[in-house]
Amino acid sequence: MSTTPPSPPSPPSPLDGIRFAFGTLTVLPVRVTRWDREAARGGMLGAPLAGLVVGGCAAGLGLALLALGAGPPLAAVASAAVPAALTRGLHLDGLADTADGLGSGKPADDAMRIMKQSDIGPFGVLTLVLVLLAQVAALSQLYDASWARGALAAVASAVAARLALTLAARAGVPAARPDGLGAAVAGAVPVRGALAVTAGCLAAAAACGALLGPYDAVRTALAVALALAAAELLLRHCTRRFGGVTGDVFGGLAETAATTALVALCLG
Repeated sequence: MSTTPPSPPSPPSPLDGIRFAFGTLTVLPVRVTRWDREAARGGMLGAPLAGLVVGGCAAGLGLALLALGAGPPLAAVASAAVPAALTRGLHLDGLADTADGLGSGKPADDAMRIMKQSDIGPFGVLTLVLVLLAQVAALSQLYDASWARGALAAVASAVAARLALTLAARAGVPAARPDGLGAAVAGAVPVRGALAVTAGCLAAAAACGALLGPYDAVRTALAVALALAAAELLLRHCTRRFGGVTGDVFGGLAETAATTALVALCLG
């Protein structure tokens, strides 16, 4: 009795990575067709593209409210709310859980057990409040200075947030747990690929900023670089503290990068 050998898996497609990025990092109706290391690699390399779409939606809503007569504070609240809505608040939830885990002062296993609990502790609440206040205050200042600068900041911060995830998923960064999104993407991105995407995003940030002037070109690129530096510091601390990364840590990195970028764009 003969049996038909199983067909080999189909070769990965660039679209698989795009679907993975949008399907895991946004609530947009994208069906993830592959859930393997190849798709994870492509998805994390394409994460800034998801950030571009999220940031574009955030900027679009902010500009629409300003055009309808709303003030910069309301436009800022809307622009800060869109990324939260388009991720179901997962990045904010990850930030709060990471803050609770780090603030607990407990050993790694106990800290990660705290992070997995459904409730949010005092460290998480305080971190969420301060981060959201900082984001809204920064966006309000930028929209008040110039509608274009506010919109650019909304896009740049969203891209920086996802670019931080690309770097966090690079080879050599271990997963803290054997399951979850952190384990699915940890170490999936080659270092050279992560650096190439980073260089491309920095160049794009400078080019977009240049539309407003040479000073804005430097400031926008520098804001993204500072956002990545802040996320890298948090990544290294979490890796030492927990033994690797988790899905919550990825969320914390994204919000840290976004907030740092917005604050940096307000300075000077």
